[in-house]
Amino acid sequence: MLLKNIPILRIFDVVKAKEFYIDWLGFTIDFEHQFEKDMPYYIGISKDDIQIHLSEHHGDATPGARVFIICNEIKKYYEELQSRPYKYLRPGLEETFYGTLEITVHDPFGNRLCFNEYIK
Repeated sequence: MLLKNIPILRIFDVVKAKEFYIDWLGFTIDFEHQFEKDMPYYIGISKDDIQIHLSEHHGDATPGARVFIICNEIKKYYEELQSRPYKYLRPGLEETFYGTLEITVHDPFGNRLCFNEYIK
């Protein structure tokens, strides 16, 4: 059986979400769904093997979630982020006590994404 987790994160503004996740973090849009004009959006995004769903729908998720993402080539990704600065955030690359290099970013809606690469 193939298992995969796809977190759903609450958003409140599609334009801000795209600026953060697409333009800065480098994700791509897999799909966008809106039942009709002036209704909430539900968007699927991905970067390599990482998939996340973003939802404006009340009840899909609560703001303030933390997502722990295991990745590789984190130094390269850190340099990428530094090459296209985001107006509201300048994350660091830190070594954690649990043996990873980590980049933590806070999206405009109170969610945290922690990108981690195990170093040992």
